[in-house]
Amino acid sequence: MNDVNPARVAADADVLAADVFVDGDARAALDHARSHSWVELVASDQLLDDAEAVIAALGDSDLAADWRERIEDEATLVSHPEGDQPALGAAHAADAAHVLTYDESLRSARTGMELKGRVDVSVKAPDAFARLFDPEKLYPTVVGGDYPGPDRDPRE
Repeated sequence: MNDVNPARVAADADVLAADVFVDGDARAALDHARSHSWVELVASDQLLDDAEAVIAALGDSDLAADWRERIEDEATLVSHPEGDQPALGAAHAADAAHVLTYDESLRSARTGMELKGRVDVSVKAPDAFARLFDPEKLYPTVVGGDYPGPDRDPRE
């Protein structure tokens, strides 16, 4: 196993879509990445395809296309084998420490045991990540020095 990067996060399609439509847990969790240039959202084409389809179904194709264009500029894109669960595949390919999902089966103890030994990743619900992720404590490890606070506006 490679060393994971504690400042890399993969969000499942359900979380990415919820971020578009609801001012809630998904948005609060992803705001950590948008607010800090040193925190990376990682994704794959398969993951973005899934999220784009959900956004188009809940909204419309124009909204989904606009979202896709923006997220491709914001996220670090990686490749993973066909057939991988997209968020887990993206996290593994990017050595990300975190996967955010609403899928209870991915957050189960059984899945955690199956992942152990293959990939070092923490799978959490967005509300848990939003509460527990502490950029101030992580900054000295990832970047070094004293934490200066957020360096980007998450709404731009």
